[in-house]
Amino acid sequence: MNIAIVGTGYVGLVSGTCFAEMGVDVTCVDVNEQKIDSLKKGIIPIFEPGLEDMVLRNMKAKRLHFTTDLGSVLDKLEILFIAVGTPADEDGSADLSYVLQVAREVGRKMNNYLLVVTKSTVPVGTSRKVREAVEQELKNRGLDIDFDVASNPEFLKEGDAIKDFMSPDRVVVGVESEHARELMTRLYRPFLLNNFRVIFMDIPSAEMTKYAANSMLATRISFMNDIANLCEQVGADVNMVRKGIGSDARIGSKFLYPGIGYGGSCFPKDVKALLHTAAENGCRMRVLEAVEEVNYRQKEVLFRKLEKAFPEGLNGKTIAMWGLSFKPNTDDMREATSLVLINLLLEAGCNLRVYDPVAIGEAKRILKEKDNLYYASDIYDAVLNADALLLVTEWKEFRLPSWQVVKKTMRGNLILDGRNIYDKQELLSHGFRYQGIGI
Repeated sequence: MNIAIVGTGYVGLVSGTCFAEMGVDVTCVDVNEQKIDSLKKGIIPIFEPGLEDMVLRNMKAKRLHFTTDLGSVLDKLEILFIAVGTPADEDGSADLSYVLQVAREVGRKMNNYLLVVTKSTVPVGTSRKVREAVEQELKNRGLDIDFDVASNPEFLKEGDAIKDFMSPDRVVVGVESEHARELMTRLYRPFLLNNFRVIFMDIPSAEMTKYAANSMLATRISFMNDIANLCEQVGADVNMVRKGIGSDARIGSKFLYPGIGYGGSCFPKDVKALLHTAAENGCRMRVLEAVEEVNYRQKEVLFRKLEKAFPEGLNGKTIAMWGLSFKPNTDDMREATSLVLINLLLEAGCNLRVYDPVAIGEAKRILKEKDNLYYASDIYDAVLNADALLLVTEWKEFRLPSWQVVKKTMRGNLILDGRNIYDKQELLSHGFRYQGIGI
């Protein structure tokens, strides 16, 4: 089976590589010549555990190809996936310009039947716009070529994307014809050997499912952060509360971990896009509005704790920060809490010493070289003469540091644990002052 995936970002590259791993002939297409040239050399533009080896293996097997010329592969394809970015506009809506640009190019260059599938996260009604764009270009050419559209949203977690793709909870596919259903069934048949579900539905429902899923997860996160903040006020331990409610089968334990706000390329953007879709249709989503507000405030929690810990002011204080990416196992810093904290701390006159095992390069790209911002070489370099340490991202290598070395290296003794990964009593025994979230 021959397919192409337009867009070699996170979703496109992971999806294309995993399809190739299952024996599909895949061509990944991108307009960025430099990125395609790098991929042809086996240079991977993103960090995802296991991805580089899989890309190289499938390139060697000649199942995975890269090109900037969509027209050169269209005639041999049965399915084309659109996996380009849909960044949020200023009003919160999803920018569909890249999606529709691909659709128009397909209409200008296709000569045979094609199933066009949106894998990008797109609002309800996008597939209809894709169909209209293709039809208009075919009309301009004076051609009447049969084609179908479908929706196949992704549910990949950065850091676990390959596992999620190869062994997913479910695959959601929105179709409007039996032929499209047959093609998507054939494509995903190798995965059925793992006994997971392919859920077919209408296209608008498939498009909505993606936003509803991410918004529900974001809601659970913000709810637990609200509970955590209340726990601090009343003397409760949010970890005990989490275990208590998570044992209820109707609730479950996933995404009930309090922290310092969600970030990344999905949750913030998708919540905003769903709110915008609701507003366009005269529907106000009050719960989701609160979710977004809580998350915005939660990203400032560690800074507020610092202010209380140093009533004399933060100007001139040296603050160490462990973790920059929005979550572990990725270098992605989009909407990362670290960026909010860094800006607040620099504005307050702090000297920052930051470290991340993977995202330092991305941080330098985003933040550039700033006065009073030092990129440390390891965790101990980061805490050198620090008045306080902020744990921002729960990378595994941060879990069991030598607290004796940390204590000797720091000037102060305050540790603010933004992910509740440390044992409070252990740190108190080493002479630290410790604060977590909701404990």
